[in-house]
Amino acid sequence: MKNQITKPIKRGRLRQLFGKEFYIYKRKADWLLGDKKWAKTKSNTFEGSPVFKHRSMILRPLKDVDMYLQENKRTNLKLAIAHLDKIVIRPNETFSIWKLVGRPSKWKGYLDGLVLKQGKIAVGVGGGLCQLGNLLFWIFVHSPLTVTERYRHGFDVFPGVNRKVPFGAGATLAYNYIDLQVTNTTDKDFQINLWLDETHLNGELFCSEKLEETYRIEERNHLIKRQMWGGYSRHNQIVKIVQHADKTTEELLVENHAIMMYDPFLEPAKDK
Repeated sequence: MKNQITKPIKRGRLRQLFGKEFYIYKRKADWLLGDKKWAKTKSNTFEGSPVFKHRSMILRPLKDVDMYLQENKRTNLKLAIAHLDKIVIRPNETFSIWKLVGRPSKWKGYLDGLVLKQGKIAVGVGGGLCQLGNLLFWIFVHSPLTVTERYRHGFDVFPGVNRKVPFGAGATLAYNYIDLQVTNTTDKDFQINLWLDETHLNGELFCSEKLEETYRIEERNHLIKRQMWGGYSRHNQIVKIVQHADKTTEELLVENHAIMMYDPFLEPAKDK
């Protein structure tokens, strides 16, 4: 597993702006001219068996981050999941977060939230939707759906304190060229249900038939390494283990390589 990371290059503001818009319109052209069949149908009468369920805390106090950004995230999540809840993914269809959600904007009601720019905390309209990408990725990998597009932050910004999901077992989002997409290569229908309660973002995947296989995700080869240029990096592999009726198979889902933006050897705070 590769564990050398070059020191990040800082791009100018104009380069960031025009580069972003270029990739946004490139993705729109792909939506228009590509040959993928996109999942877009909702159903309130879908009947199926549960596949996997997960929830993640909405308000998570973070060092040097104002809590109003966390509160705004609740609004942003509510607006986004309204486009994704009850979507059915039929055979040969591809589910895309951004194809369904569209561009977050103020006129749609999206608020300022937490975003990351070149490894630094910033504020941007629609910020906080990466939590949605993380939740959906974790749900989808516990199923026979195939992840066909997924991105991970190149920076590890916050320590993973009290997290139940391994480092790197998520998906970052940025409209629209940094997307999470899964394709249904099976002969069954799937539906994703999403909802918010007072404390958590919740999601559950259903299948039109009861699956015979079971799915488990495992972290391997976790490593923290000091780089030659002085910083620290974090690495691991995420493996998908499928238990069939007569055998067990494994698939390497992703390798994660991220620059750490905090001291990895800080001692945990002691209880007073």
